[in-house]
Amino acid sequence: MGVSGSGKSTVGALLARALQVPFLEGDSFHPPANVARMAAGIALTDADREGWLHTLAGQLRQHAGRGVVLSCSALRRHYRDTLRSGAPDMALIHLSGSPEVLARRMAGRSGHYMPPSLLTSQLATLEPPQPDEDALTLDITRSPEALVSDALAWLGAARAA
Repeated sequence: MGVSGSGKSTVGALLARALQVPFLEGDSFHPPANVARMAAGIALTDADREGWLHTLAGQLRQHAGRGVVLSCSALRRHYRDTLRSGAPDMALIHLSGSPEVLARRMAGRSGHYMPPSLLTSQLATLEPPQPDEDALTLDITRSPEALVSDALAWLGAARAA
């Protein structure tokens, strides 16, 4: 989880490969209307996200017992609660970085519909995970490989406990 530009897709794909489970790119499940809004620089509302989050919860439910890595912004607690309806034992890896680093990353990528102008609204919406949410927060200034290594160590320790 994390705002746009935090590396969810990159880290998620690497993590899924390391865990030998499927990787689901949450953005690919957005309905065309949501993509069009974001591409036009219009921030999504909770109502815009509701159907998408329920679709993602359904995807998590379909992978229950087998494991899956899902990239999703999951910016608010109630968004994450919706996702948990499909995977009650969901663990979160929160990719976090400064607005400057995130803006630089967003400006440097091509072919993504999410414009850098929406970063401010995403950061304003972000509710970092709370202590009761089974979450690990990682600093995105580290390499994707280092982030995956930390995530794997945490997942192993958390699941062993």
